[in-house]
Amino acid sequence: MNNQSNQVDFVSAHNGGIQMFSNEGLVGYGKTAEAIAYVLNTKGIASEIFQSSSMDFASEYGFENDQDASFLMKKAFELV
Repeated sequence: MNNQSNQVDFVSAHNGGIQMFSNEGLVGYGKTAEAIAYVLNTKGIASEIFQSSSMDFASEYGFENDQDASFLMKKAFELV
């Protein structure tokens, strides 16, 4: 974790990708693990990250399966 402002503290599934938010609002979006990791590395990661229920129901938000959004986030965290 770092002391950057606008650290990512909330994520949601959207249109087959992941929206990332800080206390300032939307700070990034990615459809690949690399793009998500870039935002996380650039903006920083808050000590806690919360997720929208859209992450659990990802098939309703452009993903093929419900678990795909969480899997994508896991892959992005592995790159950070």
